[in-house]
Amino acid sequence: MTGFARAAGSSGPVQWAWEVRSVNGRGLEVRLRVPAGHDGVGEVARTALQKTLARGQCQLSLTLTKPETAARVRVNEALLASLAQAVARVPVPEGLAPATMDGLLAIRGVIESEEEAAPETETLARDLTDGVVRLVADLVEARRGEGRQLEAVVTAQVDRIAALTQAAEDCPARRPEHVRARLAAAVAALTEAGTLDPERLHQEAVMLAAKADVREELDRLAAHVASVRELLATGGAIGRRLDFLAQELGREANTLCAKANDASLSRIGLDLKAVVEQFREQVQNVE
Repeated sequence: MTGFARAAGSSGPVQWAWEVRSVNGRGLEVRLRVPAGHDGVGEVARTALQKTLARGQCQLSLTLTKPETAARVRVNEALLASLAQAVARVPVPEGLAPATMDGLLAIRGVIESEEEAAPETETLARDLTDGVVRLVADLVEARRGEGRQLEAVVTAQVDRIAALTQAAEDCPARRPEHVRARLAAAVAALTEAGTLDPERLHQEAVMLAAKADVREELDRLAAHVASVRELLATGGAIGRRLDFLAQELGREANTLCAKANDASLSRIGLDLKAVVEQFREQVQNVE
């Protein structure tokens, strides 16, 4: 299921923001991107998502923003004094100017810069962990909102599958008298072409009637529809089971079309296959 959530805050001068994007997936995959040095809290966030979700591909990221601070300058007085004493002891060759203060200050190590200390790592980690809790809760709510909308679509598709199954059940082409008439016409056409064994014809007719019987397929379709409705009423992580039932519904619809020996029953079977395929695509979005 799809969803998006964001949790942001601050820890001292550091601004932070968690973001997670969830898209459809057959299983659960969490991809993580955090700044260097924060792998520990990143794994905490990954684990929280893995414990809460059952399906979906999640992109989880953490952004840290530190304000620019003015560096504090410090003069290494000991080093400067040592350099001044050393210069004073050395005779200055003719033609050279004596060392000056600005020259000594330009020597590497005399002037040092110190940046303000970063906030306590433990405090930042605690704030980030609290943010993960909010992030996961918001993502779950976003996915539930989509689920409520998707439930109406899936329910309508299941109702349509049930209606088409009943239409196949009531199809006149399945009535015994219709089947007998069709077989009788086929036998009559064969006997006109030459002499055939009546007993052999009877056996072939029985075999054809048995192959054309879709009673088992209709019973299984009705049973699968009942299972789908039961899962929808139960709720929870039902996506994988709905996916399996969608495959079973598709298998029975295919068999129904293969066995159909009448145009009216074939049309019902084709309509059924189309709705089952739509149902199968939608349940990929269900956790």
